[in-house]
Amino acid sequence: MTEYSSDLLRLLSTRGYIHQLTDAAGLDALATKQIVPGYGGFDATAPSLHVGNLMLIMLLRRLQQAGHKPIVIMGGGTTKVGDPSGKDEGRKLLEDAAINANIASIRKVFERFLTFGDGPTDAIMINNDDWLSQLGYIELLRDVGRH
Repeated sequence: MTEYSSDLLRLLSTRGYIHQLTDAAGLDALATKQIVPGYGGFDATAPSLHVGNLMLIMLLRRLQQAGHKPIVIMGGGTTKVGDPSGKDEGRKLLEDAAINANIASIRKVFERFLTFGDGPTDAIMINNDDWLSQLGYIELLRDVGRH
């Protein structure tokens, strides 16, 4: 096991979260000097998450426990695209109200694991619809990209 200087990488390594790092020494040095943000993205197609999201949720929790800043990116915009996974039938496209209700419900799950607020290491939750819809990108992906 590699020895790390930062609380962040020591914690992640001890907990078995690290398999490979592109620049372990650089990240380790940065994490000893300043708050490092880390993000994870989550689907907003249902009012709750599934067990497949647990690893990333716990990674964000460990990031915050080590004194760094978790960023939760909700896919409010990408949820409008549909399912590009090659299934025979695409998932039902949701209206904005349903997507926003799902995000509000999912936030309650995150509040059990992360501390949200305005502090330097407090988690924030953002919605990718806030910038993707302004670009017209969602319509392009949904209406043209599926072909």
